[in-house]
Amino acid sequence: MNRTVTVGLDGSRESRAAAEWAAREAQLLGLPLKLVHVREPVPALMAQAPLLGAETRQDWTERSEMGAPPAEGWGRVPREAAEGIRACHPGLEVLTEHLSGRPAEVLAKAAKDAELLVLGSRGLSGVGGFLVGSVGLSVVAHAERPVVLVRAGEQAADEHEADPAGIPSAATAFRPVVLGLDIDSPDEELIEFALAAATRRSTSLRVVHGWNVPPYYAYGLSADLELHGSMAQAATSALTELLRPWRNKFPDVEVTTESHYGTPAGHLVDVSREASLVVVGKRIRRNPIGAHVGPVAHAVLHHSTAPVAVVPHH
Repeated sequence: MNRTVTVGLDGSRESRAAAEWAAREAQLLGLPLKLVHVREPVPALMAQAPLLGAETRQDWTERSEMGAPPAEGWGRVPREAAEGIRACHPGLEVLTEHLSGRPAEVLAKAAKDAELLVLGSRGLSGVGGFLVGSVGLSVVAHAERPVVLVRAGEQAADEHEADPAGIPSAATAFRPVVLGLDIDSPDEELIEFALAAATRRSTSLRVVHGWNVPPYYAYGLSADLELHGSMAQAATSALTELLRPWRNKFPDVEVTTESHYGTPAGHLVDVSREASLVVVGKRIRRNPIGAHVGPVAHAVLHHSTAPVAVVPHH
């Protein structure tokens, strides 16, 4: 079965931005786009409410069991979105699916059959970054396929370089793809995902690594500039060596590296302003309790100004 680029759609401004981003990515990948609309079953307390008649309760229950919408208007959101996307992206195969259940659980399950899952996230008013809700964090934490978070208001031009007049334009080259990489436990799937994304966009890959000194050195580090310099050089050399075979595997992608002292999250957020996509990793944990995203991915998800792809790995 061919995978799809799947997007969670609820009719909100952020989910519409996610659907548009997903449509563009589906075209780059040459895959169908699937719009998934999830509704929660009627709560037990509501089902017992005297104002909710027996016929209404029976209709809702039967439709829920069949996976059908509870009312004719329920299917309007994905239908209208699909029509708009087909008009803007001729030739793109657009599918729609109605699912019932808890949105976080249903979307995480939907991700299993997807090339990647795309979700929307509200922008922070007046501040660059995302407002990632509990559903988005839960899906990112439990999905075992890549999940991309797209900020409300994201436009195609935002991912491209400005034109000669300094005006954003989707007709110019893509901005670089940025990858946050831990050289102590690098994952091949994460690196390959970032390089493939850069290849699809005919752009460069900017690899960002953050390093810290061992705790027993920390107190004297400010006075030991020689130690600081040698550790910085060692980290840069290790990063260069790690990426050497990948440069050979993806010769058409220009790969630049930068190694900074401190946590990589702040550096990734800074460079996200010049990126078309930020890629970070997340370890797969099958504990059903809690949202295990990781501090770097969590910070980048909340503050990046570019779309963020979270790639799960072992």
